[in-house]
Amino acid sequence: MQAETLTARELEVVRLLSEGCTYSRIAERLGISEHTVTSHIKNLYRKLDVHTGAAAVFRAFTLFDDGPSEAGSPGYGIGATQART
Repeated sequence: MQAETLTARELEVVRLLSEGCTYSRIAERLGISEHTVTSHIKNLYRKLDVHTGAAAVFRAFTLFDDGPSEAGSPGYGIGATQART
């Protein structure tokens, strides 16, 4: 699977999953409905060929150098919004 097949919104959703957000919290943070979050999650699972949120996050980290970015740009991975040690 190529990284560019994930949409910017799907990348945001998987990033929030990696932070431990619930579907409800993801919906709130992105300003979308929980139903829409569920749709994005289903698409992520299909595209990443996984069946759980943890597996989606793991697969995303393995497909991207530092995880998927908020904007889909290299170098700004999942952890980009978190303090680095």
